[in-house]
Amino acid sequence: MYNAPARQSTQHFSTRHPYAMEKPKLFDRVRAVARMRHLSLRTEQAYSDWIKRFILFHRKRHPDEMRTEEIRQFLSHLAVEGKVAASTQNVALCALLFLYRDVLGVELPYVDGIRRAKRPARIPVVFTRAEAAALLSHLSGTYRLIAGLLYGSGLRLMEALRLRVKDLDFGYMEILVRDGKGEKDRRTIPAFSHAPPCACSRMASSGDSPQP
Repeated sequence: MYNAPARQSTQHFSTRHPYAMEKPKLFDRVRAVARMRHLSLRTEQAYSDWIKRFILFHRKRHPDEMRTEEIRQFLSHLAVEGKVAASTQNVALCALLFLYRDVLGVELPYVDGIRRAKRPARIPVVFTRAEAAALLSHLSGTYRLIAGLLYGSGLRLMEALRLRVKDLDFGYMEILVRDGKGEKDRRTIPAFSHAPPCACSRMASSGDSPQP
């Protein structure tokens, strides 16, 4: 009986140290620093989007290879070619300053010579009480509740969507807004017309007279 020769076992050893870690990718670092600084999710997404557009504008060059001149070119392009609003251009500038100062650890000099987008002088449009009531009358259910909180209690959209039952205090008739803009908590008055009937009846029995 023929016995085939035993095949020599070959083991491949990695030359990389077992505890060596790869350098995280740029956008992983952006997300990590944004969350370490407790930036809102929308701010994180906006900054990531502007950083990506900055890289694509310069034909996928790494930000380590670019400095103030490339920032100036990109921001001026937004104002001249993109016709963006002044607030949009400011968000793009904040995103790039965040990238260089907080993520890459590069202290940039003052970026001057930027073609600034013109800030138009406009008068804000404000609903009258009748117009607001007409708008709310076309809503129902959850949408009416959210719109009522936005209009009657002065909540921002994400503050209303993140509101929890324990943040409503009908004893003191107040809403506790947690982790609002600037990571600050605050109290505000609820829209009484959208309060549960039990709360309204309790206020009535205590002699309070809620106003819409």
